[in-house]
Amino acid sequence: MRVVALACSALALTACASAPGPGPGGGDGQATNQNDCAVIAAVAKGHYEFDRANNVPPPLWLFSEAGDWSPRCDWSRYGLNFPTTYDPDRQHRPGERVQWVQFRKPVYDGNGATIEAGILHGPLAGMGVECRVVSGIAGWTLAGQCRNTWIS
Repeated sequence: MRVVALACSALALTACASAPGPGPGGGDGQATNQNDCAVIAAVAKGHYEFDRANNVPPPLWLFSEAGDWSPRCDWSRYGLNFPTTYDPDRQHRPGERVQWVQFRKPVYDGNGATIEAGILHGPLAGMGVECRVVSGIAGWTLAGQCRNTWIS
């Protein structure tokens, strides 16, 4: 009986260690909103450090080229607070400071996700990054440093 239990355990571990199947979002580059929210939160905390009490984020802008992506996230679940959202279609008054932190829709693969993000502090004062995020026991976390993609 004990041998059968050990054999079953070994078989289960082998199945877990086999070649990766579909990614966390199904392997087709799509994911549920909860995965998207967790990936964004990992970058917001790990790269931008918006979970610090004295680091209030600029307005949040969730962006997709097609405009078909609009995750509904409970940011408090991740220890974050985005007090305002950015509306790219809103007219700005002359002299008004335009600020935002932008997250694009994550792209998933069998090893985690890649997400593009950017922050604009004002005219000609911003930076874009591409970050790798992995899922593990501690949830979604930043995998090393983000790579700069643009600077203004």
